[in-house]
Amino acid sequence: MAPEQMAEHAEGGATLPPPRPLDAIDQDILQMLQADGRASIRSVAERVHVSRANAYARINRLLEDGVIRGFGARVDHERAGQGTSAYITLKIVQNSWRTVREHLRQLPGADHIALVGGDFDVLLLVHTPDNKALRELVLMRLQAMPEVLSTRTLLVFEEEDIGLEG
Repeated sequence: MAPEQMAEHAEGGATLPPPRPLDAIDQDILQMLQADGRASIRSVAERVHVSRANAYARINRLLEDGVIRGFGARVDHERAGQGTSAYITLKIVQNSWRTVREHLRQLPGADHIALVGGDFDVLLLVHTPDNKALRELVLMRLQAMPEVLSTRTLLVFEEEDIGLEG
C-alpha cells in the first residue's frame, strides 16, 4: 500500500489503512464483541457460522484496521463508588480544541469527550463520587482552564447503555 493511501490515526499518530466496507459477518462479530468482549473465538465462529480460523482472521483484521479500538469492561459507576454523573458543556476559545482535549483526558472521572457543533463546543461526560467532587471538578479544574470560556452542568439522574446485552 502506498504511503499516500495510509490514513493518520487521530489518537496515537499511528497510520491505519483506509476504511474498508464491513460485510454482514463483520457486523455480527462487532455486535457480539460489543455485548461480550470476552467471547471466545469458538463462540464467535459458531454464532456467525464461520470457521474458527476465519473468525480469528476477521477479528485480527478489525483490530489492525482500527475498527475495534480495544476491549474493556462496562462499569456500573454507582457500584464502583462513582455515583454522581454529569454531562458538562464547555464553550472554548477558538482553535484551542487540542489543548483542551489533552487537559480533559487528565481529569479524574472523565469518561467521554466530544467536539460538537451548536450552542457549545465540547460535551464531556464525567463520573464522580458525589456532588462535592463534581463541584470541585467544575469550579476548580474546568473553569480554571484559560481556554474554557463557560461551562454548563447537566446532572444525570439515570443512565443506561443501549444496544448492548448484559
